[in-house]
Amino acid sequence: MPRQAPPRSEPDSERQQDESPLSITPATGKGCLYLVATPIGNLEDITLRALRILKEVDLIACEDTRQTRKLLSHYDIHTRVESYHEHNEMTRAPKLVIELEQAAQIALVSDAGTPGISDPGYRLVALCLRHGIQVVPVPGPSALVSALAASGIATDEFVFIGFLPPQIGARHAAIESLAGEPRTLVFYEAPHRVVAMLEDTLAILGDRHAVIAREVTKIHEEFRRGRISELLVSFQERPPRGEITVIFARADDRSAVPSEGEASDLTVPLPRRIEDLMKLQNLDRKAALKMAARERGLSKREAYKQLLADRNNH
Repeated sequence: MPRQAPPRSEPDSERQQDESPLSITPATGKGCLYLVATPIGNLEDITLRALRILKEVDLIACEDTRQTRKLLSHYDIHTRVESYHEHNEMTRAPKLVIELEQAAQIALVSDAGTPGISDPGYRLVALCLRHGIQVVPVPGPSALVSALAASGIATDEFVFIGFLPPQIGARHAAIESLAGEPRTLVFYEAPHRVVAMLEDTLAILGDRHAVIAREVTKIHEEFRRGRISELLVSFQERPPRGEITVIFARADDRSAVPSEGEASDLTVPLPRRIEDLMKLQNLDRKAALKMAARERGLSKREAYKQLLADRNNH
């Protein structure tokens, strides 16, 4: 039988609320679904709250029971587990909702990170909400947030795309739809498709600054930074392994951290910079002049005067 949490008064503070026992929705007597974020590599990256909830719930629904049991064993947690993954969620979700309606307390976890983010979970959450079942997020690790924060690329506005389609035509269409996107782009990608992805994005989006984060928080954590063309050569020579997060700077972002040895664009003579932009970004001369002027904080007219003066001096 699912355990009934004792009634409790309103918490005096947010901390008291976090430390309180598992809850049952007061108006319905139903249980609660907890979305519990788990480590993406380093097992120490789990919150005290997450550990408490994993110990106290009646059931842990997990993407891979073998993977989750490793985490539970490490922290001496013996809660019952059941599989919930992309291949069985259509049938498993309704069964979990039935248990929740009978006041069960259930934690949903993925193999790593936050459930529902490029992992199963959305259907169960939506079904719970339709049935009036409380859904509580228990925040923690996320590969995309960790990689983006350490990337050196602008984080004020970004778009998370997740995995691009594996089929060539669909992948090209997806990348082309992002050509006009003004925000930082964040992707997940399988290691065996990274080279093809970089080839396609280089051809469609141009040679932007990029960062590829590999095995974030794990022993072999690695960040490779540079232009897309540089990263492409790097991965062609040394194919990647492990979990991959790919981050592309905005097309005109000059604040991105340059690759090692890359000269600042401001040190490059204006005529050469215009030629580089025409080649790398596939721009006409007028558009390249406008972009080069913006990089230097000049008006288009001022940049044109500087360009003419440089030509006269040579």
